[in-house]
Amino acid sequence: MIPLFLLTLGIAPEPEIVVTAALVPVTQADAPASVTVVDAARIEALGEPLITELLRLTPGVSVSASGPPGSQAQVRIRGAEANHSLLLIDGIRFNDPASGNEARFEFLSSEGVQRIELVRGPQSALYGAEAIGGVIALSTLRRSGPGASALAEAGGKGFLRGSAAGAVADESRALALYGGYHQADGIDSFDNSGERDGYDNLTIGGAARLQASAGLAFTAAGRFIEADSEFDGFDPATFQRADTEDATHNRIGAGRIAAQFGDADTSDVHGAIGATLLQSSNRNRLDDAPLNRTEGRRWTADGLASKRFAIGGSGHRLIIAGDYEKERFTARDQIFFGATDQRRTRNRAAVVGEWRAAFGKRLNLDFALRHDSFEGFADATTVRASALARVAGPLSALLSYGEGIARPTFFDLFGFFPGSFAGNSGLAPERSRGWEAGLRYDRGPIGLAVTGYQQRLRSEIVDVFDPVTFISSTANASGTSRRRGLELEGEWRPSPALRVFASYAYLDAGERQIAGTSLLKEVRRPRHSASLAGDGRWGALSAGISLAYVGTRIDTDFDSFPAARVRLDDYVLGGARIAYRIAPAVELFARVSNLFDADYQDVVGYRTQGRTLYGGIRLRYGD
Repeated sequence: MIPLFLLTLGIAPEPEIVVTAALVPVTQADAPASVTVVDAARIEALGEPLITELLRLTPGVSVSASGPPGSQAQVRIRGAEANHSLLLIDGIRFNDPASGNEARFEFLSSEGVQRIELVRGPQSALYGAEAIGGVIALSTLRRSGPGASALAEAGGKGFLRGSAAGAVADESRALALYGGYHQADGIDSFDNSGERDGYDNLTIGGAARLQASAGLAFTAAGRFIEADSEFDGFDPATFQRADTEDATHNRIGAGRIAAQFGDADTSDVHGAIGATLLQSSNRNRLDDAPLNRTEGRRWTADGLASKRFAIGGSGHRLIIAGDYEKERFTARDQIFFGATDQRRTRNRAAVVGEWRAAFGKRLNLDFALRHDSFEGFADATTVRASALARVAGPLSALLSYGEGIARPTFFDLFGFFPGSFAGNSGLAPERSRGWEAGLRYDRGPIGLAVTGYQQRLRSEIVDVFDPVTFISSTANASGTSRRRGLELEGEWRPSPALRVFASYAYLDAGERQIAGTSLLKEVRRPRHSASLAGDGRWGALSAGISLAYVGTRIDTDFDSFPAARVRLDDYVLGGARIAYRIAPAVELFARVSNLFDADYQDVVGYRTQGRTLYGGIRLRYGD
């Protein structure tokens, strides 16, 4: 379900408003879930060109990159699978139906992004499929007045970046546009003796809003990404990792139009309708020779209505929403003479209700119930129930139960390589359920939170192999996998000019494919992770610094037979940026990534980039 923040594009709510934790915006203090916000000031201070480097700094998130920037990057929240993280950009569902329902985080640049909201834990009662681990929501160009900016940056490994953004706005109209391009020669991710694996990325987007009358507003938003990435794949003869010249060309774009009736914050009765279209294309090649391609398309229509009322001294809000979605998937190949070609479609319809209640300033309750009707496999009903109590002064306690689902992908259902990998049309959705409990403290310059959680995953979709026919397929596991952990986060705001954020996460993630067997530690999930980030501005000088600790992990090395489980060492990634305003509209800056030149791997066998220096200039006018 698309939350209401898609209707506020181009005009910013107050920073304490969280738009991803409910069907309508709520204050962060009232959010019925574990939420971390990365705001515009921190995004600008750190200056990272890719969103994944900012996600590394948030609690409970694991990032696995298969090489240097631009290589495949997977994000796992609280130990869930990579296709269990839902990505929203300005309210648009950006998971790629042509890439196994995963979001293409390796191509997700920070161009235009003014805010990141991370909601952890199962959120399918609000958002449907793929929200098992949580939701990552990006908002772009949240400007309240006219302004423009431009940036140029260059650095090691052939890195070049240029971007521009602008917005005009008054009380009834707003228009914001942004665009950026960056590229890098990269490194040889295999063994440092062959060609470099580089990438380039073009991202453009915009948002518009028209307040037609006091009770009627129209909005539109869109984002388009075109990217090329080189990578080292597998030797076609030995099926082992090799210094190949694989490359992929990707396009993904989406647009949305919507209308809002009444105001979500001030009107007792409120409604919204909207439509979204997303299209994606992935083309793979080797030595410039085409291999295969996949294409996806997702069309969605949705609506929402809410009613606010009071009973005695308590305030209530009822929200009813629904959506209809149609997806299309196409696969084509050049090397198997069309043997893997397929064209598939599927539909989904959903209805969701949410009840929110506030009993004075002491107790907030939230309950959501959603039913998804799927074409081709079992329907699913999911629930979320939360209670937030203010224990004493700035101390509050949260208790929440949530359920999540993930649909089988087109690959899971229909396969990809006939005679080698066959799909299973009888699959059921993966199901997760769990609870979280936490304490929050926020007073003056100090904000603290501690959260414990446990989740269980049932009907996990796993690969199976038939030793008689030598054909692989998919099946729902009979065992139940478990994720549990503890998250600590805190923020210190000693002055308006300085903020420091720190986090720590403990994760125990175990997989059980067959009922009655022992839990097996999940791969690429560190048991311990931590982060530290700070940003500040003092007159013409501004700075940002970050540290991300990633503990030891387990991975699977498929180069050996049978495949062996190996240990990946822990590491610390440091980053820093310093900027100085030499004129009211001109700023010079310098940046460093991998500050300590850590030699690390996120995925076994793939090298990552060492310490790299950058420098640039930024021009700014207006807000």
